[in-house]
Amino acid sequence: MLQTLVKKHSLLSLVALALFAMLSFTACDDNDDDDNNNDQARVQVVHASPDAPGVDILVDNSKVNSSALVYPNNTGYLDVAAGVRNIKVNATGTATSVINADVTFEKDKNYSVFAINRLASIEAAVLTDDLTAPAAGKAHVRFIHLSPDAPAVDITTTTGAIVFGNRAFKSATAFTPLDAGAYNLQVRVAGTSTVALTIPTITLQAGKIYTVFARGLLTPPSGSTNTIGAQIIVNN
Repeated sequence: MLQTLVKKHSLLSLVALALFAMLSFTACDDNDDDDNNNDQARVQVVHASPDAPGVDILVDNSKVNSSALVYPNNTGYLDVAAGVRNIKVNATGTATSVINADVTFEKDKNYSVFAINRLASIEAAVLTDDLTAPAAGKAHVRFIHLSPDAPAVDITTTTGAIVFGNRAFKSATAFTPLDAGAYNLQVRVAGTSTVALTIPTITLQAGKIYTVFARGLLTPPSGSTNTIGAQIIVNN
C-alpha cells in the first residue's frame, strides 16, 4: 500500500519530504553492523510531480545522480550499505543541504519513493517493492495512479476487459502476474467506457517486473506540456 506523508508547499520542503519518506521506512536495529558492506538495501527515487523542478541526492557526501533528477525520471535502484549512512539532499547545482541526517538502513529490502502531486500540494509516497521472480512465462506488473487531477480509473484492454479496476489517485496495485507478450491497454474513467489515455503497446518479457504509472495532468495549465501519460519502470 502507498504510505502518503504530510503535505508541504515549497520546493525545499518537497525535497526534504521525499528524502524523509525514503528514510523513514527503515527500521532501526542496534545490532546493525556498519562495517559489513555486504549488507545492503536498495532504494530508487521517482520524480512524478508534474510541476516540480529537480534535485541532487548525496549519500555519504557522494552525489549519486550525475544530473538533476527531473520529472518523470528516476534514479534506478541505489545500493546503500546497511547501517548508519549520512544522507544529504541539495538544491540542484548547489551545496545548500535541505537534509543532513545520519540514518540507519535495514538490509535486503527494496523500495520506491515517489514525489507526487502538484508542487503546491506536494507529497511523498513510499512503496515496498516485491521483486520475487515471476513464474515461467510470466511477468509481474503493478499500476500506480499518479495523475493528480484525473478521476479514478480502470486499466483495460482495448476491448474493455479490466486488468486493474477502480484505481484512485495515489493508489497502487500489487505486482500482478501476467502472461509475457504484447499488450494494448487503455486508461478509462472507472466504471465507464470513456478512454482518458491509450497506453503505447507494452511488451512484457518473461521474468521481468514492471511498474506502470499514470503521470501528468488531465487538464494542464497554459504553457505546460506535462499532459496525462504513462511511464514505465523496469524494476529488475
